[in-house]
Amino acid sequence: MSAGTQQGRRRPGRLFADLTPLRHSPAYRRMWSGTFLSSIGSQLTNVAVGLQVYDLTGSTFKVGLVGLVALVPLIVFGLYGGSIVDAFDRRRVIITSSTGLFTMALCFALQAWAGLEQLWLLYLLVAVQSGFWAVNSPARMAILPRLLPAPMLPAANALSGLANSVGMTLGPLLAGFWVSWFGFGGTYFSEVVLLGVALTTLVALPPMPPVGEVRRSGLGSVLEGLNYLRTRPNVRMTFVVDLIAMIFAMPRVLFPALGAAVIGGGAETAGILAAGIATGAVLAGVFSGPLGRVRRQGLAVLVAIVAWGSSITLFGLVVGLSSGPLPDGGARWLLWPAFALLAVSGMADSISGVFRSTILQAATPDQMRGRLQGVFVVVVAGGPRLGDLVVGSAADLTGEGVAAVAGGLTCIALVVLMGLLQPRFARYDARDPQP
Repeated sequence: MSAGTQQGRRRPGRLFADLTPLRHSPAYRRMWSGTFLSSIGSQLTNVAVGLQVYDLTGSTFKVGLVGLVALVPLIVFGLYGGSIVDAFDRRRVIITSSTGLFTMALCFALQAWAGLEQLWLLYLLVAVQSGFWAVNSPARMAILPRLLPAPMLPAANALSGLANSVGMTLGPLLAGFWVSWFGFGGTYFSEVVLLGVALTTLVALPPMPPVGEVRRSGLGSVLEGLNYLRTRPNVRMTFVVDLIAMIFAMPRVLFPALGAAVIGGGAETAGILAAGIATGAVLAGVFSGPLGRVRRQGLAVLVAIVAWGSSITLFGLVVGLSSGPLPDGGARWLLWPAFALLAVSGMADSISGVFRSTILQAATPDQMRGRLQGVFVVVVAGGPRLGDLVVGSAADLTGEGVAAVAGGLTCIALVVLMGLLQPRFARYDARDPQP
């Protein structure tokens, strides 16, 4: 029996994550390992920065400003960085931006060990770090089609999502203990070590110079990428539907209030609910084997986002049933069905992300991938922050449960409407990727 026949017979039974990309490409395997390590490290620093800002100021508002400080360079360098990715050797871009992230991690550690205790310095380091990340991330995503054949992209994106999801789960869990044991400096230095190891995984990547006509990086190149996106309805839809999901149905801003006044349990409940989405994303990655067989990937995105909106709607209904914290301040039993529904939403979002990334990579010519991946980074990072504003404002007016229900239903309605207005997206076939 031929190897191809054997693979064909094994494939239908695959349930767990497809590891074929890791076996097929040593370069991808090294880069994936680095992504996993850097994801843990970045989450350690994210938590430690918030804790250090609160330790210096005692202000939750100033902790919240960390996200705003990171957003501005993320948008600017996400768009501009995409043009850099298309204009230069992608290996060089990844190594340079990763070196910048390593340097920023070292600066975080040094300022903590030196006892400088300057809020402006922390904000500055966060902003510079965000700028380097906004260049590094689209470079990593744009490089995948150079390392792997198109049929392996769904599996590779699922594996990359799994690495990030585990990092988002494990990093914050470790950070709380490490800050207590080693202080802020020791926690930041752990990212230095992880990023140092991750950086060594990138050195062996093959050179990847730009192909086709090379456009000089800059505003003109960015505008060219945005104009290309305007004329490519399938690729554009991957951004539109994700923005709908994140702006109207991202519930994370509700978690502190749910812990304090609705379900009870305080910060522990907020942490458990936040872990719910990440847990679902991890499960989606672990059981991502069947995703590689899906050909109607546009339809899969629409179904996954409708599932996201539905689970958030049910989450809001569960929250609405709570009569407040227990008399001793503890959490109501409704915490656990709420957690389960958030896990379902995390699975749906992860599946949507796999196919949105795959469509973007497969249906975009190589000379445009960096710029569109830059837009992808801006959408993925900026959408949830806009969602915090929209859902948080709605909760102030209507209550947390109603805000979640309304957001989930709005998400479902708008995604279904977009599917009807753009039927071509639902017919998108991975065997013939059309932008």
